[in-house]
Amino acid sequence: MRDILPVVVDGLWRQGAKNLAVSLVSAEGQPLPAWTPGAHIDLHLPCGLIRQYSLTGSPAERDRYLLCIARESQSRGGSRYIHDTLRPGQPLMISAPRNHFPLHEGGHVVLLAAGIGITPLLAMAHARAASGASFTLHYYVSRAQEAAFATEIARQLAGGICQIHCSDEGQSPRQRLAQDLGAPDADTRVYFCGPPGFMARVRDTARAAGWEEAQLHSEAFQPPAPTAASAADGTFTITLTSTGERWPVPGDKTIAQVLQEHGVAVPLSCEMGICGACLTPVREEPSTTGIPCSRRRKNRPQNSILRCAAPQPVGQFSYRSRGISGPSPAGRRGRPVSPVRRRRQSPSRSTAADRCR
Repeated sequence: MRDILPVVVDGLWRQGAKNLAVSLVSAEGQPLPAWTPGAHIDLHLPCGLIRQYSLTGSPAERDRYLLCIARESQSRGGSRYIHDTLRPGQPLMISAPRNHFPLHEGGHVVLLAAGIGITPLLAMAHARAASGASFTLHYYVSRAQEAAFATEIARQLAGGICQIHCSDEGQSPRQRLAQDLGAPDADTRVYFCGPPGFMARVRDTARAAGWEEAQLHSEAFQPPAPTAASAADGTFTITLTSTGERWPVPGDKTIAQVLQEHGVAVPLSCEMGICGACLTPVREEPSTTGIPCSRRRKNRPQNSILRCAAPQPVGQFSYRSRGISGPSPAGRRGRPVSPVRRRRQSPSRSTAADRCR
């Protein structure tokens, strides 16, 4: 399977007040690669950004990929470009689907979605309904007009118990989660996706009710909010094993930021520690760390770190980045090799997000 696929925007339409559905078809007229519920793709935007979006709708559809993108008020360029600039017929490049949020077979499944977190869970609901498997879907929104795929949920997912809960009608997650989760059951798994506050509330509610960690499965679209303590945990040292160069990384900066400040180009994707694209092997690490993980902690390979998310180790880090290159300590010569290579440092840093404005 090819890593990068050419596609064409086949359609754009509103799905709720703040969401835009995007239909993508193969530019070569071929069926698109099969995918499983919970999968996502990288969307390569013409403005230079790469963003990850969950595939939604029915996994049985092979003639198109369906995305649904919320317009973020604090957009870093991706959702703004899609909502303001993307047009039907526009060619794009995407990655093949990959899945860090797989749906397990068997048993009963409880699906809990908030906001645009409905996208991977809608695919899970379609898969369960198609197989006749038991499931419930609870979708939480602020107002009814903000719900995506409301008609589809009502008409096509009758095989499960599907409910949309509106906060302005007194059905917020705070009021409903304990009831919607129900009592722990050994044959049930819980899948949830939504904003960080919602994710934390689901996990806290489930733990308080006695659910086991192994029964809880989640996917984050945003990183947890930084805490004041994270910036006060101290400075650590990063050592580039290919060159021997060492730089301090303060608690309020990421490894990627420090590398870029010293002229090392670091290709990034989500820039939030979620997609896992910048996972890098760690050669040495302190005994106590708080290294952020990719999407789901147990999917992060051992002895690896995310360059774009700020870890909170104390002491010294030494790691060997895949393909990293740079001038050798002796001859100051080096051949640039992807994914990280030396670059000429410019006086002012322009990002792809700036080019999307």
